[in-house]
Amino acid sequence: MSKAAVPVTIKKARSPLGDFFYRLVKEKPLGTFGAVICIILILLGIFANFLAPYGYNQLLPGKSIKPPSAEHLLGTDNLGRDMLSRMLYGARLSVIVAFSATTLSIVISVLLGLTTGYSGGSYDLLMQRFVDAWMAFPGLIILIVAVSLIGAGVWQIVIVLGLQFGIAGSRIIRGAVVATKENIYISAAKSIGATGPRILYQHIMPNIMAPIIILFTTRLGAVVLSEASLSFLGLGIPPPAPSWGGMLSGSGRSYMFLAPWLAIWPGLALTIVVYGVNVFGDAMRDLLDPRLRGGLGRYSGVKISKKIREQIT
Repeated sequence: MSKAAVPVTIKKARSPLGDFFYRLVKEKPLGTFGAVICIILILLGIFANFLAPYGYNQLLPGKSIKPPSAEHLLGTDNLGRDMLSRMLYGARLSVIVAFSATTLSIVISVLLGLTTGYSGGSYDLLMQRFVDAWMAFPGLIILIVAVSLIGAGVWQIVIVLGLQFGIAGSRIIRGAVVATKENIYISAAKSIGATGPRILYQHIMPNIMAPIIILFTTRLGAVVLSEASLSFLGLGIPPPAPSWGGMLSGSGRSYMFLAPWLAIWPGLALTIVVYGVNVFGDAMRDLLDPRLRGGLGRYSGVKISKKIREQIT
């Protein structure tokens, strides 16, 4: 006698983006918290002009070193500038530098990683020895020397950080390319006469997008921290631009005992932003890496009942 048919519930499949956010919220609450921090940072940077009650360099007579109050929520600095306004404009600088430098670094990493990983040979050997030599030097020393040569400024910092992280990150992209080009479909594409650029664009690039996205998210926090370090040392964005690292180095360090909020707010902002970006990047790595997915029918559009799972297993 045949067994009764086991019901299978079919539900409409989500879009890839919708499925990603659904899994992020359901499986990675800490990653969701990091994503919220990133979104808040971006919104604060975009709407800093509308949210800041004063200009970032506006002097308020008689208001120097005032503690947080209803009038000035985060207090004022030694020159009488509103700390809340400076923190909001500092968020804009962090967003500009972080996304610009990270995008530049990803472009450099992809170009170097694709060409060296796919071509191989003496070109790959030469470039990898150059990358080894580059990574052998302490990153902060390279940044200090580069900024000392080309000068301080927003776009100078973007270029220096983009080169620093781009060359080092090319090793990760190269590893993904080397692993991908060994697949059988790459050999099939070569056998039918596909050119190298076509193989790179249509077959290899789509299969290394997960490492690229993960590298982008993990580089964001490192770029924010590196920019703050350079500004703290006086080699980053020059004053009166309200860089968080510069605020820590200037009035924050000089008046930290008299007015501790001058150092607390920039330091707390850097801590929260870097932590949020890092946990969001970790969550993206877990969700986008196919090797970390598990469960029969877990992410498909089919929801299998408990009874059929017991029969299959």
